[in-house]
Amino acid sequence: MTSTPSPRPALDPVRLAVPHGWRVEITEATPSTNAAVADRARAGEPDGLVVVTEHQTSGRGRLDRVWETPPRTSLTLSVLLRPDAPAADWPWLSLLTGYAVQAALADRLPEIALKWPNDVLVEERKIAGILVERIDTPTGPAAVVGIGINVSQSIDELPVALATSVELETGEPVDRTDLLGTVLGSLHGLQGLIGDTAALRSAYADVCSTIGRQVEVHLPGDQVRRGEVLDVDDRGALVVAGPEGTFTVGAGDVVHVRPQQ
Repeated sequence: MTSTPSPRPALDPVRLAVPHGWRVEITEATPSTNAAVADRARAGEPDGLVVVTEHQTSGRGRLDRVWETPPRTSLTLSVLLRPDAPAADWPWLSLLTGYAVQAALADRLPEIALKWPNDVLVEERKIAGILVERIDTPTGPAAVVGIGINVSQSIDELPVALATSVELETGEPVDRTDLLGTVLGSLHGLQGLIGDTAALRSAYADVCSTIGRQVEVHLPGDQVRRGEVLDVDDRGALVVAGPEGTFTVGAGDVVHVRPQQ
């Protein structure tokens, strides 16, 4: 591993492999790609819009955590989707996105895994995060799928201490344009699984490192429940066997899920 930043060229829209039917816009700086896509969706933008920025200045993650990295060191993007699936299956979109990012990076990083619901980790170090938001639009509900991947940050440039980047893990320079194309292709190719929750549940469970672990589930109001994670259920919720019996928790109900000390 090295902490020396490599040269950081801009993303190249000419070379970028764009999935059929999707439209990619690259900006030099944007406060929030999720907010930008949500505004466009509310104004009637069709699905398939992808907004990518070289520098997100007011990014946020789940639970409104701040997420900001130096320019041209990450992949920061949001995709507008309208899943062809029942509303009950929409919570799976967040897990599906994590799975798509994990799959896109797996060739480079064999140890990559998912921490439920959708943090992408390499040996407990966070390398990517997902934020999916449901919004109302003139043509019905839509999903804004936000993805942030640490690509070339040095140790000193990482947004949090327990994080890493692709280049830190591989020790090799990464072509962000090629990687962006791979990530978009993975999400585009896998989005059909949102209508096949049995297949998605199985695929997700295969790469979810939370399953089988003893965890502490931190809930609002300073509640903490402990137990062994057994599985994810057909809604994408975590199934935990605790001292007082089995219980489930959804991503929207949880503050943290941490390995039990």
